Amino acid sequence: MEALHNLAFGFEHALTLHNLMYCAIGCIVGTLVGLLPGLGPLATISVLLPLTYSIDTTSSLIMLAGIYYGAQYGDSVSAITMKMPHASSIVACIDGYAMTLKGKTGLALFTAGVSSFIGGTVAIVVLVFLAPKLGEVAFLFGPADYCALMMVGFFCVSFVTTGSLLNGLAMCLVGVLLGQIGTDVNSGMQRYTMDLPFLADGVSLVSIALGCFGIAEITKNLDSRQERSPFNGQIKLLPTWPEFKRIWPSALRGSLVGSLIGVLPGGGAAIAQFAAYALDKKVSKYRHEIGTGCIEGVAGQAAADEAAARTSFIPLMSIGIPENPVMALMMAAFIIKGIQPGPNMIAGHPEIFWGLVASMWVGGCFLLVLNVPLVRYLLSIFKIPYNVLFPGILFFCCIGTYSVNNNLDDLYITALFGILGFVFMRLKLDSAPLMLGFILGPMLEENFRRAMLISRGSFGVFVQRPISATLLGLVAIFIVWQFIAFVLDSRKRRGMPPVEPEPALESH
Repeated sequence: MEALHNLAFGFEHALTLHNLMYCAIGCIVGTLVGLLPGLGPLATISVLLPLTYSIDTTSSLIMLAGIYYGAQYGDSVSAITMKMPHASSIVACIDGYAMTLKGKTGLALFTAGVSSFIGGTVAIVVLVFLAPKLGEVAFLFGPADYCALMMVGFFCVSFVTTGSLLNGLAMCLVGVLLGQIGTDVNSGMQRYTMDLPFLADGVSLVSIALGCFGIAEITKNLDSRQERSPFNGQIKLLPTWPEFKRIWPSALRGSLVGSLIGVLPGGGAAIAQFAAYALDKKVSKYRHEIGTGCIEGVAGQAAADEAAARTSFIPLMSIGIPENPVMALMMAAFIIKGIQPGPNMIAGHPEIFWGLVASMWVGGCFLLVLNVPLVRYLLSIFKIPYNVLFPGILFFCCIGTYSVNNNLDDLYITALFGILGFVFMRLKLDSAPLMLGFILGPMLEENFRRAMLISRGSFGVFVQRPISATLLGLVAIFIVWQFIAFVLDSRKRRGMPPVEPEPALESH
């Protein structure tokens, strides 16, 4: 009852006309930012941070938070319609864009919008009832535990890839190698930079994502001689009742996965989307359709994406630790207003804490009411012939890539990965495992080296800690299970009788 009382107290502050206006501004700005390839909440919040000086504390924080979780939905729109993902919408390219090619863009966007609302709602419930307790969970994870968690993440590749497992693992390894480019954090030595100064900071995730997905898709469309548009057929927005029944189970599973992973530092939406997608491919009733343009493939990742965006506030507000760069900027906004996030924030500033939590649900309602009806008008843009539309898409790709570091060299890198992405498509290699390896590889290396330093080179630290031992045990079980499944499948294929050719029809 106390939690409900606190939530009602938060709604008293969130539902004032002043705060509602700033919540709507944040959601609209965030959605527009998410629509543009390469741009994201980090750059937008950085630009708007000075404005918080002239806005009262609660309103400014509500607006910045709205930009963050509003951008998560906008990310899905660009990924589904144009195959131009941000870091948090890479998985949306798999089934979302496949639905676009089938003329079901409206249904995919509606699914993403509703699932995002479900994910946000579940995350709010988690925030209200479990924020202080889940904040302490982050303290239980050490370097060895995070290393084991990354290992579990790597085995999502068998579910994310739409091709063979061997090809998926190979692409994942390529992503890991790409993640090693740059300056070593511990020694300060440059690795695999080929003495090129612009590679000292590594390869941008935006450059790889826009190259391997966006530009590669444009090149593939131009290579084919068929006239096509990213949008085909009639606008079907509302799902049928059987289709809607397929949305909510995946959305709930994704919400729970995103809520849990969003709490962990270094987790966030980028990992939550892969985990939710892998879970759906394992337990969904329609798991055999996922990867070919299936509603579940959109619903689960969208819900996980939105839930992780909201629960990432838990470590910041409950223990004062920002888990990603966006949360670091949010922490700066708190400090600018003279508030120190941490264990004393709930007791010292309840109107800000609970007002911000309540505004997240209000913002979810704004996103649902504003964006879902606008899908019909958004899709009308994509009726433009593709030979007219693709230069504009390339233009926004260049703007998004350049805006990350304000460096022209990033454009050349993006173009290079566009060529590589096209080659991958021609070889029938999936780029999603590459992105998974690129995201998890540096995290695995960093936490592995920390664990080795703490244990003075002893590998026993991975089995001595309960969390890491449990996670590695799950990895071992998964490997054995995959091996047994492979052996049984091979025997089944060998035992099948050869297919005899049908007799030719006799001519009379």
